[in-house]
Amino acid sequence: MKDNGRSVLKAGIILIIIVLFYFGIVWLMDQRFNGALADWFNYRFFIDPQKASDGKIGVLFQSWYEIKQFLMIVFTAFVIFTALCISIPTYFYARYKSKKDIRFITNLISSFMKSDSDDLSLPKEYSGIETQLIKIKALSQKNEQLVQTEMQRKNDLITYLAHDLKTPLASVIGYLSLLDEAPDMPPEQKAKYVGIALKKAYRLEELINEFFDITRFNLQSIVLNNGKIKLAFMLQQMTDEFYPMLTPQGKQVSMHVPDDLILAGDADKLARVFNNILKNAIAYCYENSVIDITACQEEGSTVITFTNHGDPIPVQKLNTIFEKFYRMDSARSTNTGGAGLGLAIAKEIVTAHGGTITAESSAEHTVFTVKLPS
Repeated sequence: MKDNGRSVLKAGIILIIIVLFYFGIVWLMDQRFNGALADWFNYRFFIDPQKASDGKIGVLFQSWYEIKQFLMIVFTAFVIFTALCISIPTYFYARYKSKKDIRFITNLISSFMKSDSDDLSLPKEYSGIETQLIKIKALSQKNEQLVQTEMQRKNDLITYLAHDLKTPLASVIGYLSLLDEAPDMPPEQKAKYVGIALKKAYRLEELINEFFDITRFNLQSIVLNNGKIKLAFMLQQMTDEFYPMLTPQGKQVSMHVPDDLILAGDADKLARVFNNILKNAIAYCYENSVIDITACQEEGSTVITFTNHGDPIPVQKLNTIFEKFYRMDSARSTNTGGAGLGLAIAKEIVTAHGGTITAESSAEHTVFTVKLPS
């Protein structure tokens, strides 16, 4: 298409050169060569229209000025006619060539994107397009693979949840059936069965809430209602809520957060972030261990860390634990296996606040760090 434009430009330049050349010749002959051109016309053409003699041709001009003016008009008309004869076919040819090039490129893109091969060989004039097409196809294949991977994770997770939902539901039904069938059951045994049924019911509620997260939580449309947050109060309140989960296994939470530390952000959504991190720390730390929560201000940012002592997270998994539908426990433990959305949601919320969330793990401890603008 660029070649077509260059052809039209070249034709225009040639026409301009011809016109300038003609006027230059006329000016040289008339002004610089002592009227040689006028003398030649006077000798060749008889300027008196009344009669002709000596084989001269009679003309309708009364003077050389009229002859020169006539020649100018004729030549100008000739140039315009020539220009139209050249430009009109050139224009239509350029349009035809452009449409042909567009069809060629369109068909090429379609066939290349549908093919399994990454090899592409185009004529030299399309070398730029060739490079871009290869890049576009590579990016498209990468995005398609990511979508398929995420869909597979989601489908697997739904299968896991269906299995996990069935287990506590069966327990609830089983123990309630025993209570219904044995109204005279000893109070101690009845209390035991009621406690087990209640525990399974809570687990069932937790799994249902996670299932709703899959269907309704849109990570791409987080709306923040920012305000001032007393961080120490929020974390202490959250720690108290986890007391029933901590006590049975002798786990504790140690907080080191200044009472006057104020955080700017959406309180509900940041509470969800800290809740998810603390819940993971409780689920994966050793029995009778301490989970340390610290917060401080560093260079215009508020840094909150959650440190727990448990099995280390493999390096290859540290890069994926913040992805949607990822679960650290591949065995799908009923006690710890969630939907794999908690840390993904936490990352999206922190990112929406302009912050970062990272994880580090070693044989000694695992640390989750949240960094938010002050």
